[in-house]
Amino acid sequence: MRSGAGWLACATPEDVDEFLAGLGENALLALPWVFEFWALPHQLPPKGGWKSWVVMGGRGAGKTRAGAEWVRAQVEGARLLDPGRARRVALVGETFDQVREVMIFGESGILACSPPDRRPVWEAGRKRLVWPNGATAQAFSAHEPEGLRGPQFDAAWVDELAKWKHAEETWDMLQFALRLGEHPQQVITTTPRNVGVLKTILKNPSTVMTHAPTEANRAYLAESFLEEVQARYGGTRLGRQELEGVLLDDVEGALWTSAMLEQSRVAALPEMDRIVVALDPAVTANKGSDECGIVVVGAVTKGPVQDWRAYVLADCSVQGKPTDWARAAIAAMERFGAEKLVAEVNQGGDLIESVIRQIDPLVPFKALRASRGKSARAEPVAALYEQGRVRHHRGANLGPLEDQMCQMAVQGYQGSGSPDRLDALVWALHELMIEPAAHWRRPQVRRL
Repeated sequence: MRSGAGWLACATPEDVDEFLAGLGENALLALPWVFEFWALPHQLPPKGGWKSWVVMGGRGAGKTRAGAEWVRAQVEGARLLDPGRARRVALVGETFDQVREVMIFGESGILACSPPDRRPVWEAGRKRLVWPNGATAQAFSAHEPEGLRGPQFDAAWVDELAKWKHAEETWDMLQFALRLGEHPQQVITTTPRNVGVLKTILKNPSTVMTHAPTEANRAYLAESFLEEVQARYGGTRLGRQELEGVLLDDVEGALWTSAMLEQSRVAALPEMDRIVVALDPAVTANKGSDECGIVVVGAVTKGPVQDWRAYVLADCSVQGKPTDWARAAIAAMERFGAEKLVAEVNQGGDLIESVIRQIDPLVPFKALRASRGKSARAEPVAALYEQGRVRHHRGANLGPLEDQMCQMAVQGYQGSGSPDRLDALVWALHELMIEPAAHWRRPQVRRL
């Protein structure tokens, strides 16, 4: 049997017809239940002697189907009554209802994936599945970690671990229970969240991972669903987590959090009084150098200073030579009608302005020099967010910028590399909101 994970996706309709024509009647009847033929690469377990397999992906990426088919592969033998590799399986979800409705009875659950002659029976009173060959799978709720104290298993399927309220305790109890057979294994199907237990599992040398975004499974998802979620969440930090399946860090003591940024998002923009493009130049231009942060921010500054509002319009950051980022910054000015280009010149000095004026000699330019550290400059900007005075345009692709924001703490930047995008944002908001507000509040001395 050819592997569908690679062949089916690339095959022409003629190749598929030829392949199907060569199958006998029994093979054709069995084909819908041969998951290896239909599976996407991330839905198949990696080879090797792993203990935990984490299937991490976006919403609708096919994680549940991967878990259900893995359980089938463990408990089923070559023939109907033959024993499989596992005889006793733990099914652990956030609640009993979710185990039953998603993992067992769901559209991609165990019963839906099982051929009629091998379909297990659900014994509701005992909260377990029983296969024709005698294998069993017992349901457990993460709300009751102690329920795993006593039973023992040779395989386990854990679903949506990252959203469990008692994740650490339940996971620990499961590890003590997973002690039967020569090599007990477990699969974890989850959308990523910044929780300690998931990060600990991923760091374990005996863990393997497969990953896929929502888009990978688009053939089995409603087109209207994909259009809606991409329009609403595409390019956002929440979208990177829920659609792209990326595990994002909110560091301890961060000046910004994911929740704060989600609350700052707006779909409609007012007419801006001022728009600036802020530039944080990269000091090197080799392949591994940092990006040059280029962020566009507008502001409504009519009325008292406490009524001023700023809107982050775009992140146009690039990696490349000085002339590359100079062109990108000037293009951003033209696109958004910005009145000014501001840039940090601590590293590069007059060379920064010189490069920009090679592209446009008449560009309105303001050089800025940092006299405080990055976190000290960022703190008053974070305060503006806490006051609800900075908004992020939902239509802008701000995910990478927001990642850097959530890794800036009082003690400094906790991410890798330089927070180039964040630096540019901070300079823009200082130029539009903080410096003008300080001048506006400064008492005027009347001279006699």
